[in-house]
Formats: sequence, C-alpha cells, structure tokens
Amino acid sequence: MSATLLAGPPAAAALLEDARARASRLARVPQLVLVRVGDDPASVSYVAGKQKKARETGLQSHVHVLPEQTTQAELLALLTALNADPEVNGILVQLPLPGHIDEKAVLDAVHPSKDVDGFHPVNVGRLWSGPQGAGQPGLAPCTPQGIMALLDFYGLEVAGKRAVIAGRSQLVGRPLAGLLLNADATVTLAHSRTADLAAVTREADFLFVAVGRAHLITPEMVKPGAVVIDVGINRLEREGQKTRLVGDVHPDVAQVASALSPVPGGVGPLTIAQLLANTVRAAEVQAAGQL
Repeated sequence: MSATLLAGPPAAAALLEDARARASRLARVPQLVLVRVGDDPASVSYVAGKQKKARETGLQSHVHVLPEQTTQAELLALLTALNADPEVNGILVQLPLPGHIDEKAVLDAVHPSKDVDGFHPVNVGRLWSGPQGAGQPGLAPCTPQGIMALLDFYGLEVAGKRAVIAGRSQLVGRPLAGLLLNADATVTLAHSRTADLAAVTREADFLFVAVGRAHLITPEMVKPGAVVIDVGINRLEREGQKTRLVGDVHPDVAQVASALSPVPGGVGPLTIAQLLANTVRAAEVQAAGQL
C-alpha cells in the first residue's frame, strides 16, 4: 500500500474560491484587520502573507503595526476602537505578543463576531454547543477548520468513524475534537500523559497528529488503511546542510496509511485560506445582525 497524498494547495484554492464568491454577494467588501506588535521576523512574514492572500481573494486588508514597547492598555484601546468600527469585519492579533502583554486578555478583548481566529470564549462555547449553520454566529480556529475542509475536498467522511487526535492544544487538538464530534465521528483526544499512545493511535480510522515532535508517529502506530493528517511543523538540522521542515509523522507511514497529508504542503495552506473564509463568514453574520 502507498498512501494517497492529501495536498493542501488545491483544497485551499477551492476554499478561497468559495470565499470569493460569497464575498461578492455581500453589499460591502469584507475587511480584515491584522494587528502586529513588534518586529519579530516570523510575525512580520506571517502577517505579510495573510495580507497578500486577503487582497488576492478580493478582500480589504489593513495592518496596524505597533512598537514593541506598546502597553497592554494601548493595545486594548485599539481593539476597542476596531470592535466599534462597522467597516471592520475581522480582527486578528498576531501571536506571540511581547512578554509584558497578557495574551489571553488581548484575545478575549476581540468581539466574538469579529474573532476570525476563533479563540474567544464565546466562540469556544458555540463550537462545543453543536454544529453552526451558515449565517449563524460562531467562528472556530482556522487550522482545525482547514483540516475539515481538507477532508471534505478529498471526499473523506468521518461520520461513524473512530478519530484519534494526538495533541490537546487550544489551537488545534481541542477545537478539532469539537468539530469532529459535530461531524459525528467518535473521538479520542490523546496527549503527553496518555498511557500506551501506540495502542490508542492504532485504533484510529482517522489519525490527527499535532504534537510538535518530529517523526513521533511511526508505521507500527498506525492502523492499516487509516487516514493520517499531519499537523506538525518541525525543523530538523543536518550537519553542513540547511534545515528542513518535517512533520510529526514518519514518512514510512505512507506505506501503511491509505491517505496522508504531507509536510510541508498539507494542512498549512488551508490555515490562511480558512482565515479568509472566516472573515467572509463574519461579514455574513454581521450583515444578518446575528452577533
């Protein structure tokens, strides 16, 4: 057996095309505002990439760049103003923030209807209260939603299947568990304290790995024919050579699984695409007055 590779770019393109079509039906072009504090090189690159993709998708995009020494009060004041601005549909605060700023307080300050990252407690509660239909309130984190979009693009149905998630982070594992439950999967959420992780992962029809440990999942940990989604991003250093990006799943798993998302080029492209889809969804919800 050799696994089918679940390439992210075509799935992301389909998601963006749908977002572009939905945006065209609105009375006003949706606007995404990105907020960056400081000049962390990775953050500069991520924000630039998000803004570029937003404009390519036909959305308005604006970036607020604040100095490293910005106080928490100043940042919260900006978010209050953006929350009140009817022209702004989505707000994303790029993480990490400088150490003197409480990230949770900042993320909680974004209005739930404009929280396109899906981190606000209200949106977390809405996710766990059950499926949200089109036009209803509720925004979920971008990477887990992107994973669901990837499965949908390739016609992989999770309903009635055993899904195992390795990794319980607030960014991926926990919200992904909620989305899978809403899609009628039977879900196990494994983590660093799980006894005999291999025995648990071998039960999975769908295995999702978001741990941040290079090549953690090896072939003997995977049920033959399982669908494996690798969310890990790790840099491996090789003496005298450039570092390379690898996932949490060993490449040899491709000989056991029926389908496998590659790293890079798997889940990654879906994250930004879902951010823009969330921005359009936010604009739809706001236009309908369902905040």
